[in-house]
Amino acid sequence: MSKILITGCAGFIGYHLSRYLLENGYEIDIVDNFSRAVKDPELEKLIEEPKVNAITLDLLQPGALDTLPDDYTYIYHLAAIIGVANVMDRPYAVLDDNVRLVSTMLAFAERQKNLKRFLFASTSEVYAGTLKHFTLDLPTPESTPLAVTDLNHPRTSYMLSKIYGEAMCNQSPVPTTNFRPHNIFGPRMGMAHVVPELLKKAYNAEPNSKLEVFSVDHKRTFCYIDDAVKMLKMMAESDNCENETLNLGNQIPEITIGEVADIVINTVGTPLTQDPQPAQPGSPLRRCPDMTKVTGLIGYEAQIGPEEGIKRTFDWYKETIFDAGGITAK
Repeated sequence: MSKILITGCAGFIGYHLSRYLLENGYEIDIVDNFSRAVKDPELEKLIEEPKVNAITLDLLQPGALDTLPDDYTYIYHLAAIIGVANVMDRPYAVLDDNVRLVSTMLAFAERQKNLKRFLFASTSEVYAGTLKHFTLDLPTPESTPLAVTDLNHPRTSYMLSKIYGEAMCNQSPVPTTNFRPHNIFGPRMGMAHVVPELLKKAYNAEPNSKLEVFSVDHKRTFCYIDDAVKMLKMMAESDNCENETLNLGNQIPEITIGEVADIVINTVGTPLTQDPQPAQPGSPLRRCPDMTKVTGLIGYEAQIGPEEGIKRTFDWYKETIFDAGGITAK
């Protein structure tokens, strides 16, 4: 039986990945410092599972991993300093901590006796510099040359830490796969994302009122979390994906935020009229990953469309947050 270590398990993708692997019979060690995590019922239930060993660790502390075993088959490294507030207020810490996290985990991976793969969570923001300064192909393939944005701007820190992390993985003797998530969404993703934000506003709105929609003409492709974690598992277990850098997301359909809002309105079932607002600062006009390479390597592409994904997301938020007053990340 494969043994798995997941860092950053308390986050959105980390939680769903842990749950999916557990349901597929794996033994999982989940590591987080739980400093930003919300101890919601879902996370508490995951921690209580017999095949889950939850470990509270600050990976940046010297010797933090000394007590962990050396028999992991797969390591998913998702832990990172993220969030707009951190990026804008503590850009040096974002750079320094994220790079040290990757360095620490790669050193730990090297001591594993039978490691088949180390997966590193990068970001779609690695393409931001190319988009700003040059022509960015859309859909965007992983082979796109990367440029950086202004090094004096705090927002560059997160993107740059992920580019550096990818390079560290590429130069490491460890068998690695870098993955770049694009607009992954679903239950328990927090509130600071377009889908739950619109769902909350629409659910709380009075019938026949207006729904504010920002960046209404901007286009995105969305990938439901169930598809994303299936792809991650396949990437980890496919020999074809060793030492590759891959997009994680969905290539079709490419829809506007206004069209997302229409789906939200229909899903919630309250008659509303859109009230278009200005574009959010820093929001690109289009974001669409080229998934041709991934599909060719693992033989899978996303199955859940935006309508079904938004319905599942709404059902969870309505039952767990909107009606029950439960807790979730910001």
